[in-house]
Amino acid sequence: MPSTSPNLWIVATPLGNPGDLSPRAREILESVDVVLAEDTRRAGLLCRRCGLAVRRFLSCHDHNETSRLPEILRLLRTGQTAALVSDAGTPLMADPGYRLVRACRQAGLRVSMAPGPCAPVAALSASGIAPQPFTFLGFPPRDESGQKKLFAAFAAVPTTLVFFERKDRLAGTLATACAVLGPRELCVARELTKPYEEFILTRLEQHATLSRELPGEITVIIGPPEMSPRTPQETLLALLHEEAAPGGKPRDVARRVQARVTGWTGKEIYALLQTREEN
Repeated sequence: MPSTSPNLWIVATPLGNPGDLSPRAREILESVDVVLAEDTRRAGLLCRRCGLAVRRFLSCHDHNETSRLPEILRLLRTGQTAALVSDAGTPLMADPGYRLVRACRQAGLRVSMAPGPCAPVAALSASGIAPQPFTFLGFPPRDESGQKKLFAAFAAVPTTLVFFERKDRLAGTLATACAVLGPRELCVARELTKPYEEFILTRLEQHATLSRELPGEITVIIGPPEMSPRTPQETLLALLHEEAAPGGKPRDVARRVQARVTGWTGKEIYALLQTREEN
């Protein structure tokens, strides 16, 4: 590697097919002093499958990333180089590594990347669902209340949603998503780049028809909203009060309010205004 090589490399590895490891990624992994891996056993297996001769592995995962930082920074400051990999795909995409990259930046150490396979992008590109804009959510919370809060935050945002989910939680997560997001396009992609790769195209409201026995790594893609979200009635009533305060004909008030909300007809707003005045 050139002498101007970064201290830390972020290296994308295959999702499943070893042929997707780029020549540049191969060169970096074999040249660095240490490969930082979420799971050193899986990383070692990958390297053996790809015929890589790696000097040393060091674990860096969710439970030890913070405690590992001083040791890793010390190595990098002494002139050693490191490459961060995840179990598969692009590091930091729902995997550890963010704290390490930030610490390196703050310490003035040079960070670069060898881009390559990325499950959210790979699944999105072959799903047939609108690819942009999209929002990647990582792994949703495990509990239903946490999932409801997450999906509610994006319910009115005109974006495709992409996230990972484990097979044993997929059914429950999709049920919660449907209750919060309403009718939308749905694609469940599994085993990307592997022999049993599958893209299941359906509708979110038809999630119950999916098999509960979907093995493998799963990426979920939910299309953007298909209709304008309806402004909450509480918000509408507050706007009615605001627009009616200066006076004016009821139909003019209703027209002004309609211009500030979504999902309400002028007739519905006028009826609410009449009810409000009667009370």
